[in-house]
Amino acid sequence: MRKNSFRLVAAAAAIALAVTGCSSSGDDAANTDTEFEIFTWWASGGEAAGLQGMIDVYAAENPDTEFINAAVAGGAGVNAKAVLQSRLDANEPPDSFQAHAGMELDGYVKGGQLEDLTSLYASEGWDKIFPADLIKTLTVDGKIYSVPVNIHRANVLWWNPATATKAGITKAPATLDEFFADLEKFKKAGVTGLALAGKGDWAIAHLLDWMLVASMGAEKYEGLYNGSTSWTGPEVAAAIKNFQKALSYGNKGAGNLDWPDAGKLVTSGKAGFFIMGDWASAQWQSDGLKLGTDYTFAAAPGTVGIYQWLSDSFTLPVGAPHRNAAIAWLKVCGSQAGQDAFNPKKGSISARTDADLSLYDDYLKSASADWSKDRLVGSTVHGVNGNNAHMAAYSAAVGKYFSGGFKDNAGFAKDLAAAYEAGKA
Repeated sequence: MRKNSFRLVAAAAAIALAVTGCSSSGDDAANTDTEFEIFTWWASGGEAAGLQGMIDVYAAENPDTEFINAAVAGGAGVNAKAVLQSRLDANEPPDSFQAHAGMELDGYVKGGQLEDLTSLYASEGWDKIFPADLIKTLTVDGKIYSVPVNIHRANVLWWNPATATKAGITKAPATLDEFFADLEKFKKAGVTGLALAGKGDWAIAHLLDWMLVASMGAEKYEGLYNGSTSWTGPEVAAAIKNFQKALSYGNKGAGNLDWPDAGKLVTSGKAGFFIMGDWASAQWQSDGLKLGTDYTFAAAPGTVGIYQWLSDSFTLPVGAPHRNAAIAWLKVCGSQAGQDAFNPKKGSISARTDADLSLYDDYLKSASADWSKDRLVGSTVHGVNGNNAHMAAYSAAVGKYFSGGFKDNAGFAKDLAAAYEAGKA
């Protein structure tokens, strides 16, 4: 019987898997497993639609394997990571789980929880088709531990053209000065200047990621992670002051809103600007909105020519109950067919260099062009620069600052410095 069901499993539910068809054979072993479970935080909207596109490719190649998505909803995996870690610590891993490229992988690797995928890269030719710099972020001590499925841009400014026109704004602000001037225009027009989502802290931390780059530039921002820029120095102090100013233009009740709800403030004309990753476009398209009419985009102010990036990837946990099925999944993840089925719906560009751009919309074509020419810097809150300990402390520091009315700038800088040290420890 053909099995290709897509089941969402509740976050707290215990998942019992029959350990059938399990194999310790090599990466080229045929998939004889009848079940396959992945762990993601893609539970709705464009995220779920994109994943379903890749599932369809997998199901066509593995018609006798039941596909189970143990999804735990929550932006940036805030809720999912705690559930995942508890399963890994209990030696009850899923067959594959989603993780961001970069430092986020380090804890899993150092904990002995991931298999080395270097031989799979060689057999599939991925070492020649994925950008070398991207592969480096998936590599620890010369071994590759995850398969990237996409590239997301984090530093994107979104707005409703009709709302902007009514406020007298005719072009995207390229600098922070222009940005703040436009926020004043929205305010005078009776519109909330900046849509904020404070639920779960990560979306405000995402905003801080952008503001650090916009305020201090790419080199000084990267210096925060190589030790050449101090978290308690004047550059961060200036960035926090700009961050504080931007937050003052935000919506009331932001602490109760997740990012899709905050985004609706912009598309409905209740707020002017929204700074969010390009998954926002996929969400709006899944809601029936049209790019260029209902919303439009530009590089976030102060970061024109800079591409703040993140990448979703999939792993092979040590002890995966259905290893052959997991390897078959990873092969789909890394394939052109899998990525071209996934990314146009997910709102991201392919991690491969041979994507069929005819399948991608105008925003994604623009993002692909910028990815190839812009100065690249990693996102902290999305795992490129920070391991799980750093990201947790970083988001907590932002949450404390935001919930406290964003007043104590010096204390905030000290908390950010402590978050960085927590990651190093």
